[in-house]
Amino acid sequence: MDELQDVQLTEIKPLLTNKNSRNFQDFDCQEHDIETQHGVLHVTVSGVPKGNRPVILTYHDIGLNHKSCFNTLFNFEDMQEITQHFAVVHVDAPGQQEAAAPFPTGYQYPTMDELSEMLPSVMTQVNSVIGIGVGAGAYILSRFALNNPTLVEGLVLINVDPCAEGWIDWAASKLSGWTSNIVDTVMAHHFSTDELTDNQELIQTYRLHIAQDINQDNLALFCASYNGRRDLEIERPVIGLNEDTVNTLTCPSLLVVGDTSPAVEAVVECNSRLNPTKTTLFKMADCGGLPQVVQPGKLAEAFKYFVQGMGYSKYTSLTFLCKCSGGKGHAAQSHSLQRHSLFLGSCLSREFFLAIVLLHLHCLLFGVLDWVSV
Repeated sequence: MDELQDVQLTEIKPLLTNKNSRNFQDFDCQEHDIETQHGVLHVTVSGVPKGNRPVILTYHDIGLNHKSCFNTLFNFEDMQEITQHFAVVHVDAPGQQEAAAPFPTGYQYPTMDELSEMLPSVMTQVNSVIGIGVGAGAYILSRFALNNPTLVEGLVLINVDPCAEGWIDWAASKLSGWTSNIVDTVMAHHFSTDELTDNQELIQTYRLHIAQDINQDNLALFCASYNGRRDLEIERPVIGLNEDTVNTLTCPSLLVVGDTSPAVEAVVECNSRLNPTKTTLFKMADCGGLPQVVQPGKLAEAFKYFVQGMGYSKYTSLTFLCKCSGGKGHAAQSHSLQRHSLFLGSCLSREFFLAIVLLHLHCLLFGVLDWVSV
C-alpha cells in the first residue's frame, strides 16, 4: 500500500464565520435544466467556454449540492485567479438542488453508471473538461472518464472510493438505517467521529443544511444509488508493458483526502489502481472529510499546480520554490504565501515548465518547504 505524504501549506483565510456560516450563494451564474436519456439534470454555469480550453466540471457528494459542496472553494480568491480563465459548470444530481420537487411515488432513481451517462448531454457545446468531484461525484466523474477518455483532460477526485460496497459495509449501512436517520448516516459518511465532536460550527452548519435544504426523500434515493455502485474495475498498469490495454484512468489525476477523513483507506486504494506517472496523491494535513470547505486555500494551491502541469501555465500565476530541505528530524515551517503573481506567457516552453512543476511536487512529497515570491 502506498504511503501517504503530508503537504504543509498555510491557510490564508478563515473558513466559516457567524456572519456567513450558511452562505452558499452563487455569483454571476446561470441555471439550466437539461434533458438527458435518464432524466433531467440541473446545472449552474459560470462564464462561457473560451476557445479550446477545457471547462471545469464539478459534481458533489451525497447530502450536498453544488453550492454547499463547492462554493467555499470557488469563491476563494486564489481559485478565482484560475476560474476567470475557464468556464465552470456545476452539476447537481437529480433532485439534490435547492428547492427540488420530490420525485413521484415509484420513481426509479438513476444508477451511478446512468448518472455518468447523463453528463455528455451537458457537454454539447464543450470540447473537454477538467473534472472536480467529491465522494459520489468523484465516482461519477471517474466512470465518465473511463467511458469517455477523450472528453476528460484531468480529474481532481476528493474522497473517491473505487470499490463497490462490500457486504460488511452493506450490513453496516442497513443497521445504521434501522437505528439512525438519514442525516446521521450522511454526516458519518462525511466526517470522522473526532471531527463530529471537535468542529461544532462546521458540523452544525452541514447538519442543518442536510436536514433542511435537501429534500429528504430525494436524498435517500441518491444515497441508495451510491450504495449500489459497481466497482470501477480499474487496475494499475505496468509501465512499459500494458499501459494501452489495462482499464484505468488515462488522464492526469489528483487524488485528495483529509488526514482524518473517513475516506482515507478508499482513496489509498484508488491510488494503488492508477497509473503512478499520471497520478498525484495529496493527503491534506489538519483536515477532515470536506477539504474543499475546511482548507480551500490549500486545495486551490494544489489545483493551480495541477492545471499548470497540464500545460495551462499562462492562465495561472506561479509561485516559485526557492529552497527545499528534507530530513525526518526537521519540523515543517509555515510561511504565508505572499505572492506577487508572475504570469508565464507562451514564452515558457511546456517541457521547462513541467520540469519546474515536477521539482515542486517532489519537494512537496519528500521535503520541507521554504517559499519565496517572485
